[in-house]
Amino acid sequence: MRKIFIAALLLSSTTLFAQKDASVSFEKWISLKSYGSPIISPDGKIIVYGVSGTDWANNSYDNELWMVKDGDVPVQLTRTNKNSSGNATFTPDGKYVSFVADRGDKRQIYIISVAGGEAIQVTKDEDGINGYSWNPDGTKIVYSKTQPESKKDKTKQERFGAFGIEGEEYQLTHLWILNFNYDSIFLAGQLPCYTSKDTSKTNKSSDCISLPVAKPLTEGNFNVGGFSWSPDGKQIAFNRQPDPLINSGITSDIILIDIVTKKMTTVISNPVGDFFNAWSPDGKAFVYSTLIDDSVSNFYKNNRLFIYDLGTKTNLEIAKDIDENKSVSDWNKSGLFVGAFEKMKFKFYSVNTKTGTVENIPMALDLPGGISFSRNSDAIAVSGRNYTGLNEIYLGRLKQPLKQITNSSAQIKDWNTPINEVIQWKSKDGADIEGVLLKPKNYDPKKKYPLLVVIHGGPTGIDLPDPTPTYVYPIMQWVEKGALVLRVNYRGSAGYGAKFRALNVGNLGVGDMWDVVSGVEYLNSKNMIDTARMGCMGWSQGGYISAFLTTNTNIFKAISVGAGISNWVTYYVNTDITPFTRQYLQATPWSDMDIYLKTSPMTNINKASTPTLIQHGEFDKRVPIPNAYELYRGLQDRKIPSRLIVYKGFGHGINKPKERLAAIWHNWQWFNQYVFGEKEETMALDDKF
Repeated sequence: MRKIFIAALLLSSTTLFAQKDASVSFEKWISLKSYGSPIISPDGKIIVYGVSGTDWANNSYDNELWMVKDGDVPVQLTRTNKNSSGNATFTPDGKYVSFVADRGDKRQIYIISVAGGEAIQVTKDEDGINGYSWNPDGTKIVYSKTQPESKKDKTKQERFGAFGIEGEEYQLTHLWILNFNYDSIFLAGQLPCYTSKDTSKTNKSSDCISLPVAKPLTEGNFNVGGFSWSPDGKQIAFNRQPDPLINSGITSDIILIDIVTKKMTTVISNPVGDFFNAWSPDGKAFVYSTLIDDSVSNFYKNNRLFIYDLGTKTNLEIAKDIDENKSVSDWNKSGLFVGAFEKMKFKFYSVNTKTGTVENIPMALDLPGGISFSRNSDAIAVSGRNYTGLNEIYLGRLKQPLKQITNSSAQIKDWNTPINEVIQWKSKDGADIEGVLLKPKNYDPKKKYPLLVVIHGGPTGIDLPDPTPTYVYPIMQWVEKGALVLRVNYRGSAGYGAKFRALNVGNLGVGDMWDVVSGVEYLNSKNMIDTARMGCMGWSQGGYISAFLTTNTNIFKAISVGAGISNWVTYYVNTDITPFTRQYLQATPWSDMDIYLKTSPMTNINKASTPTLIQHGEFDKRVPIPNAYELYRGLQDRKIPSRLIVYKGFGHGINKPKERLAAIWHNWQWFNQYVFGEKEETMALDDKF
């Protein structure tokens, strides 16, 4: 309650300092709750879902579980102080909900009755756990955990101090198996357990009951990724790779391990990455995604899905007629289900497991998300939203109307949210480009508006219509202030098929710039914008494109580069995903320096003239911070107004609310000064960062 009170007090106080020309403060906007990750009970009568909110007191985001029984009023199921509750699933008998939380003893598994009451601890692993899964009859739990630092490693550090060898700094993850029964959990700790041999003690260790202890299931010099019990509970499928480093995923194989003998059998081992997705209901087959033998274009090509028959040892490729990246939702008694984007909408499909063809399952949602199938009924739980609302939780059945059981959108019912319009235009080379144009509710077609362009990351990300676009760009507030905002799905974005996804290969920055500039020109041709008042911004790949626009155009009055690449050579030798660069530029710097120069913002730094804000995380491994310093120094040497802000302790994303608030303010001030011509507005509570 104290945490809730402090958060409420902070919101009520800072709302008094709402930003100029904006009716919703940044704090209130950041504090929007989000709903998702629904699971449905075996009998289809109970839904549990996550609600994520902002914990200002602890500068974190908190996820807790909520429950709905028989369509009744939702009730909060978990409350984990200072940490989140997640990874929820029903126990196989449906009587309890299990979840993972850190309640002062590292991440452990807990169960809580669907009838209510306190959560009960199931594991007490001294290292904490990652993910877990119940066997079908509920008598065993398998979980993964990362191995702690070894005694040998500690001894080495004591003697030689701290040093690291590139590519060798990691701890492996393995599977552990735990026998489970309710009695041992409920009675644990009721009698003290003594390890002393002192016979005067009244209770020996054999006289008491403690939490069950897990035993290792996998061991060896390899790393375990995703895993899943077979329907008969006799074996587990898992993804194996040499180490947990991100680039090693391309070597992943699919392994089956026998629970009793621990014998491991490699069943899928293509030249490059194979990833287990789901078992068939009878356990005679499974579906997996694979790169087959593609190690040179997997970053931008569509993935491929196959069904592997364990009996015949044959593969059937499925969903070939979906020209996009595909995700497997589930394989159950009702069928095999996959999902994929189609432009700016997300669609679910059922798969014919004999032919591999698909059939669209209509849903009255623009963007359905997670879907959970009841094991013993035909009920489903779905999360999703339409373009004009926030994510909600729904109950229903396939091919039937869904019943909404949450009201997340009530949070914004009185907000002055923008109008979202999907628009299309032709790029410089004739490519068809789509974007989302956000306009104020009082939009006047006779008026010309300032324009702010916001560019998504990826590049295989996608921008979608959204009433409250978030992260570190105050889009909603700028629209209310009197601007138009354009969010561009530039070439390479998800949702538009394999050919479009590959259009910026060998042409990064250049083609992306065409798509952004042509979008601006399209709006200008409609007499909608004031070209003397325009700005541009983006994070990650969006930051790179913004940096490219900084050094290759002069149409914007201000630009913000968030975690952006400034020099592909610098990026190539520093990033944790080096193959990304080789694939998109089709070369290394040492084999074709020209393509690296053509696509690097720094190449044309002497042409730069646009005031540029640079934002970067101190410990970013995806786009290492030398990219920020390089661009900043080049702009400073050119005496171009520029500012570099480093967010201390952060990686590639700003994932704490207070620093996110700061980053929002930094963008708000920058563009208000250079696009709107206003004096720098002080930050909330009259504090400046």
